[in-house]
Amino acid sequence: MITNLSINNFTLIDSLDIDFSRGFSVITGETGAGKSIILGALSMLLGHRADSKYVKTDRQHCVIEAHFDITGYGLEPFFERNELDYDAADCILRRELTAAGKSRAFINDTPVSLTVLRELGEGLVDIHSQHQNLLLRDADFQLHVVDIIAGNDKERTAYGKAFETYNKEKKRLADMQKQMSEGREQEDFMRFQLQDLDDAKLSDIDEQEELECLSESMNHSEDIKSALYTADDALNSDVTGAILQLKQASNAINSISSMLPSAQEVAERLNSGYIELKDISSELSTLLDKIDFDPREQERVNDRLDLIYTLEKKHHCSDIKSLIAIRDNLHERLSLMNNSDEAILEQEKKVQEAKEKAEKYAETLTRTRQKAAKTVEAEMHTRLVPLGIPKVQFVVDIKETELTPSGRNSVTFLFSANTSTAVQPISQVASGGEIARVMLSLKAMISNAVSLPTIIFDEIDTGVSGKIAEAMANIMKEMGNCGRQVISITHLPQIAALGGEHYRVQKTETPDGTRTMMTHLTQEERIQEIAQMLSGSSISDAAIQQARELLR
Repeated sequence: MITNLSINNFTLIDSLDIDFSRGFSVITGETGAGKSIILGALSMLLGHRADSKYVKTDRQHCVIEAHFDITGYGLEPFFERNELDYDAADCILRRELTAAGKSRAFINDTPVSLTVLRELGEGLVDIHSQHQNLLLRDADFQLHVVDIIAGNDKERTAYGKAFETYNKEKKRLADMQKQMSEGREQEDFMRFQLQDLDDAKLSDIDEQEELECLSESMNHSEDIKSALYTADDALNSDVTGAILQLKQASNAINSISSMLPSAQEVAERLNSGYIELKDISSELSTLLDKIDFDPREQERVNDRLDLIYTLEKKHHCSDIKSLIAIRDNLHERLSLMNNSDEAILEQEKKVQEAKEKAEKYAETLTRTRQKAAKTVEAEMHTRLVPLGIPKVQFVVDIKETELTPSGRNSVTFLFSANTSTAVQPISQVASGGEIARVMLSLKAMISNAVSLPTIIFDEIDTGVSGKIAEAMANIMKEMGNCGRQVISITHLPQIAALGGEHYRVQKTETPDGTRTMMTHLTQEERIQEIAQMLSGSSISDAAIQQARELLR
């Protein structure tokens, strides 16, 4: 539940810091006082879209922060999964927005993405605004209500996996059929392409690089030979050859090494150099022998490279590896075409098996919904009768459909306010006040099945008054007594009087402009506020007395 809400520099709010408690609380205030502003700030804190226009004029940024007590709601896995500190007694959410439009979100002082903030927010607070009554027009919402009461998470998960497999097999079949159809139209061309690639006998992905190196050598053979001959002559010339000169130097030093011991090391080094040069000379001779290439070999190399380059250009690729991949793919596609009937039949069999499995899980899921539908019907009847609809008929109509991601059922809530009129879809026949009562009853029913710390009702009492309003307040109070926090924004004194805590939102004019404030009312202030709700701006003694009676 929310234990504290702090708002700074948000539209008309300079600074607001308010504590909340468990149970049923009410918020009142004149139309336009700023209740929607506070809800807007809370929505932004819970991960909804932010806009720089929310930052108070002439301020650089706004900050919204709330402390939550989430003890006993099993949210530890969320914090572990997102590597966040976990403090059940004091979980802190913060949202910052600059005038330039930059937004930052934090959970327990750790920066998080908006997606993570929104995921946690959806598990902490449910804000039911008037536009949510439109959900009764949404078949998915009605199905969701039934699934919540059914508690069929396990069955929905099993069906979801089976349906996903069925979809994948269907897609694969469609792809195969499309490929077959396109392949038959292009079969002759594909065979021509494959023949070209097969004739090229491509196997070594390094062949192109090796051929290019060999071709480069052949194209510069004369320069290479000249350099090799020059090097060989410099080493082996009969008069000036380096090997002969080095041999003579070595012999000369060796002849004096016995007379000059220090020359011994020089002699050894000269001898070592002589041996090394002889070895180099041998390698040069080998290179000279190899450089005498066959012109026919050069022609073969160039023809092979021309073939490779032509194939690469034709198939829009840059190496042999890609050509081999294209060749193998053509082989596979043509092979598939040759065996297309068998392959299609085999895939059709897989699709049918996957469909039957999904249908089996869908049937199990349907049974959980049919059972839950009876529970919903009975409980909605029990809840709506005290809300001023004594002859209510409420039917959960479950029809069978084709397989969909959510199963093979469509759900429609059928409604009639009296026994003489046949039930029809609730969105078509219920009045605004009836829809408000139905939505409150649904929320009350769902709240017993879902662990949600805080529920906020924004003027859910629209279209009702008197005893009906009091009955709705009792339902919200009952919800609050079940260990959760329920906050109702209301204009009705009958609802305001039943709140365990009462907050007032008001707008004031100051020298610096219009300001929205929120205060926690004392008992005497509550009397005045409810009396004003009863009698208007001029509070009479009778209104004061009636307010006391309502509170009592």
